[in-house]
Amino acid sequence: MKITIVGLGEVGRCYAQALANNTTLELSFCEQRIAPAAQRLADELGISIHPKVGAWLGESDCVLSCVVGTQSLEVTRECLAHLKPGALFADFTTAAPERKRTAAHEAVQQQVDYVDVAIMGAIAYLREKTPLLCAGAKADAFVELFLAAGATARALPASQPGDAITLKILRSVFTKGMEALAVEVLLAAERQQLRPALYEVLADIDQAPLPDFLEMLVSTHVVHATRRLHEVEDAERQLALLGIGSSVLDGVRQRFSHSSEGLAVEPITEERPSLSQALDWLARHTPAA
Repeated sequence: MKITIVGLGEVGRCYAQALANNTTLELSFCEQRIAPAAQRLADELGISIHPKVGAWLGESDCVLSCVVGTQSLEVTRECLAHLKPGALFADFTTAAPERKRTAAHEAVQQQVDYVDVAIMGAIAYLREKTPLLCAGAKADAFVELFLAAGATARALPASQPGDAITLKILRSVFTKGMEALAVEVLLAAERQQLRPALYEVLADIDQAPLPDFLEMLVSTHVVHATRRLHEVEDAERQLALLGIGSSVLDGVRQRFSHSSEGLAVEPITEERPSLSQALDWLARHTPAA
């Protein structure tokens, strides 16, 4: 099988090295701006680097697009102009879901199989073992290829291109929000010499599976948002007294305020609404961007 890697940044080089260990594969490289690290790898593997996409790409069975997200659609189109029917195109970029869906639609027109690949971790630390989430009709075929190269990948069942990167974005909403919150709460705890004690009072959160905990928060939010809004305001005042201007709690207060205003218009009558009921209510009372 002939595999071409377009883009020899950190991601491209990582998987080039992993795939090179499989002697049944023939690799080709394409990079417009060749960094020293990319040239060293190419020299070590004895592979020349094409400066741009061209007719030579027509021999490839599989293409890995490892360019930056802003160039993803342009690069996809350049590749589609030369790929043969039945070729596999794996988009590793961080392009927005709608751009990946557009690229996939255009790939179908050229009879090329498009797979949306989302890198769900830090390549710098885990290298080829970084989890990959893959979406699209041919995701299973791509996963099989990468598992054989020692990578960590799984296909999202019954998925469409754009689904994998959407999940990566949602994961980032959660993890980056938690990261910002951790910065503020640990800083506040440390200033009061209460960090070890804080860990103890948070220990109960570890007792429930994460999905259950998240669903509990949302389903009770629509009942208790007004009361909890006052708690958020108290927390903001407490951090201010410590000299910590909270960026996180300002957004949290706005979220609770929107829900509190919604409850004044449409109260929740159920004592314990289901998650579906809570999400339906929140969809009606969440301001548009």
